[in-house]
Amino acid sequence: MKYFLISDNIDTLAGLRMVGVDGVVVHEENEVRDAIERAAADPDVRLVLVTTRLFQSFSHMIFQYKLNMRRPLIVEMPDRHSGDDVAASMRRYIEEAVGIKI
Repeated sequence: MKYFLISDNIDTLAGLRMVGVDGVVVHEENEVRDAIERAAADPDVRLVLVTTRLFQSFSHMIFQYKLNMRRPLIVEMPDRHSGDDVAASMRRYIEEAVGIKI
């Protein structure tokens, strides 16, 4: 199983490449679309991480992929450029996934 990152900044991509995650840096809707389709074309890619800014900017398009594709799973990934409290975002994701308030 492989992960693929779609990021709006080089810092996040560089950090995840250090742990073996491939990805791209994009800024436009057509680039995000191409990156999702590239990841979906690779049968080993099971999880696509999309940085928060891109996820929020292109949520209408990303949700269409999430609804219509069985694989890969597309999830929002907060990073240091998100502007949000990353710890609070991670806590919220865990609470939603597990169903327990922490």
